[in-house]
Amino acid sequence: MNPTHIGVIGLVLLFVLIFSRMPVGFLMGILGFAGFALIVNPDAAFNLIAKDLFSVFGSYNLTVIPLFIFMGQVAFHSGISRRLFDMAYTWIGSLPGGLAIATIGACAGFSAICGSTNATAATMAAVTLPEMKRFNYKASLATGVVAAGGSLGILIPPSVILIIYGILTEQSIGTLFIAGIIPGILLTVFFVAAVLIWTSIKPDLGPPGPKTTIKEKIRALGGVVETLILFVMVMSGLFAGIFTPTEAGAVGAAGTIVLAVLRRTLSWDGFMASLKDTTRISCMILVIVAGATIFGHFLAVSRIPFDIANWIAGFELPSFLVMMLIIFVYVIGGCFIDTLALIMLTIPIFYPVVMQMGFDPIWFGIIIVLVTQIGVITPPVGINVYVVSGVARDVPLEVIFRGVIPMLLALILETLILIPFPEIVNFLPSLLSR
Repeated sequence: MNPTHIGVIGLVLLFVLIFSRMPVGFLMGILGFAGFALIVNPDAAFNLIAKDLFSVFGSYNLTVIPLFIFMGQVAFHSGISRRLFDMAYTWIGSLPGGLAIATIGACAGFSAICGSTNATAATMAAVTLPEMKRFNYKASLATGVVAAGGSLGILIPPSVILIIYGILTEQSIGTLFIAGIIPGILLTVFFVAAVLIWTSIKPDLGPPGPKTTIKEKIRALGGVVETLILFVMVMSGLFAGIFTPTEAGAVGAAGTIVLAVLRRTLSWDGFMASLKDTTRISCMILVIVAGATIFGHFLAVSRIPFDIANWIAGFELPSFLVMMLIIFVYVIGGCFIDTLALIMLTIPIFYPVVMQMGFDPIWFGIIIVLVTQIGVITPPVGINVYVVSGVARDVPLEVIFRGVIPMLLALILETLILIPFPEIVNFLPSLLSR
């Protein structure tokens, strides 16, 4: 067998074994090691695995991941996420579907200090689902907005997926963060519009809550102050070039702890839980990154990425059609594979093709995040749906999947808008580069 055949067999085995629920990081590492040994030799494969494991777990650039995750965990355990929801609820809870809209707003706010779709979905499910149940919201609307709103965690900066994309493609993480702001705000607006339209058609889905006074609304604004301080502190430092993304993560994490201590809202047990959850989530991510790095080197020696690029170029298709095919692959792949694993697996294959076609790499990064957001709320995997299901154990999975359909349409709409209008993504980065 030639290297390409071995590479194809490795890819097929990967997709087949993913359905066996094997940990995807270990799976990619084992298959990458075996494939590299077959193509080159076993000694080279052992050297590769040692080198790749050391480079990933000792990478300074990747330390930004646990720092931003820790920032989000401290924010959750110190009650920042609940205060965000309470503020949004006080302002718009009296509208039809107001609690669902408040949930989307709280998800957007928490995403600005978290960076993980799973963590955002899990946090907001624990905070908001009991409240929506108390006000007789239908389970489909309540769980659907939490699962979809949690996906904002990988679009609104800081985003773990954008960090990984920036490292893989050697693009500026700060620029990617800035580029995600307008699409993130736009998607939040689309989610809100989807709830308003849905509840106007079926008012019983989300009955309005009690009205609040102007005084209560003004008092509730204090719940957003901490999030604004942290977001402005982190993003302004990146904009001004005061610190790197890794240093921004450290500043954000330290700032979250300081704010929690000043408010006396973080207990010792909460702090220890933040450390434990950060360690668990970070280890999971880094194992996937390490496994994907090994598998990526196997793909490189198999020549598959280059063969695919040459094969696509040989068809002489319009670049727009090629991009639509790539997006289709991400949408379908996102339905079956974890978002991070999909990014790690496919970027080495498709990024050279995208660059050869002359597309903007920053715009492509945001588009990829959007289409993988579709994957986290669609069956059969739909990881955010399973996260919400783990909190709302009395709600069947099919009810949650039915609840995300309006949000899914909003995601598709935004993707269709950003594809022909890359200026929406590049506006802020171009403005700040002047």
